[in-house]
Amino acid sequence: MSVDRDQSWFECFGGCDGRWPLTKVIYRCPQCEGLLTVQHDKAHWKQTSAAGWKARFLDRAHATEWPYGSGVWGKRELVCPVVDDENVVSMYEGNTNLFWAKRLGDQLGLQDLWLKLCGNTHTGSFKDLGMTVLVSVVNQMRCDGQNIPAVACASTGDTSAALAAYAAYAEIPAIVLLPKDKVSIAQLVQPIANGAITISLETDFDGCMEIVQEISEKDGIYLANSMNSLRIEGQKTVGMEIVQQFDWEVPDWIIMPGGNLGNVSALGKGLLEFYELGLIDKLPRIVCAQAERANPLYRSYQSDFENFEPMEAGTTIANAIQIGNPVSYERAIAILKRFDGIVEEATEQEIADAVAEADRTGLFNCPHTGVALVALRKLLARGEIGTQERVVVISTAHGLKFTDFKVKYHQGLLEGITSTFSNKEIVLSANYTKVRDEIFHQIEERFEAS
Repeated sequence: MSVDRDQSWFECFGGCDGRWPLTKVIYRCPQCEGLLTVQHDKAHWKQTSAAGWKARFLDRAHATEWPYGSGVWGKRELVCPVVDDENVVSMYEGNTNLFWAKRLGDQLGLQDLWLKLCGNTHTGSFKDLGMTVLVSVVNQMRCDGQNIPAVACASTGDTSAALAAYAAYAEIPAIVLLPKDKVSIAQLVQPIANGAITISLETDFDGCMEIVQEISEKDGIYLANSMNSLRIEGQKTVGMEIVQQFDWEVPDWIIMPGGNLGNVSALGKGLLEFYELGLIDKLPRIVCAQAERANPLYRSYQSDFENFEPMEAGTTIANAIQIGNPVSYERAIAILKRFDGIVEEATEQEIADAVAEADRTGLFNCPHTGVALVALRKLLARGEIGTQERVVVISTAHGLKFTDFKVKYHQGLLEGITSTFSNKEIVLSANYTKVRDEIFHQIEERFEAS
């Protein structure tokens, strides 16, 4: 595809004058210090009909023609048309499956429940969607001769894994700052294995974020966190994929966990662009779910977003959203207002049990998906979500990244948590009679009784 670098640009989210090319190192508006957004030449988009876009996206899905088999780059013109083919850094991320959670839905009294399994991607989380765009643009900039010595991020685990993998693929040095002892072992080993400079700081995510911003400002290291609007452009394709997978029918509700809140912003941005192009004829309602111990957006929602106050996040089993000062809160609030959105919270007990209960129906969820499932249950109980409505819960990461949490739950070792749905292993001697008797006892106790 021919590259036209005038079709997309950065501009101030708050409306200040000025626009900057996507290949410029800039993260905030020079006038107001607010976050930026990526904008596109929508008049150019509209030269193609809605039917034409649909046919193009369908033709590219899962294709082997580089780079269109990616769920992100298959929508290249709407995401990032400024990167040459040879500089795209992609692992064919996206195109993740929608899981019809029929058994879980039946238990909740909901007929049409789906989970978008974003963890079924290269590094195991939805962060791949944004990182392919950001690293591709950095790769283009370096190939054009710009001096970018490395890319860096602060992370609670998933962002660092995505950055490390994509940077390794492109031979770009990567630096990740993690809060010490606040990420799972699986999340810690991913950037280590991919060769990133991995630094654990004795602070929380917000402390790591302060340091990485200072490094990017003073030392020329390129910032890869979601305050960089390039990340949002990749992540917005999750909503686009959902409606495409439903043959362009829009679900009634989309529920997702929120930490730094870039994902909420991205989801709404992608859906609004599809709506403007006529690919969909309505918008869903969006729910952002937060852990009770890291819930600044929920607190703001209680006052109809009249004010927003950062907080010191407490320790939560949903550690990827243990963020008290989210950088994308203004963008997220704007999206929630546009989508008649709701913000809900979940306690530690509710999160742990929601994960375990859903796992028993064939899922294998991360704790952050559990936060979203708690919100679903609460909205159903209040009657805000109807039992006949179609609901999509965005599962942000693969459960295999959180096996330490799951093991401790089933062993009853999570502090302050009652393991309501515990399923302990049964240790027996290698004796046929004992094994047979125990098997049939368990079948009777677990299944026949219900």
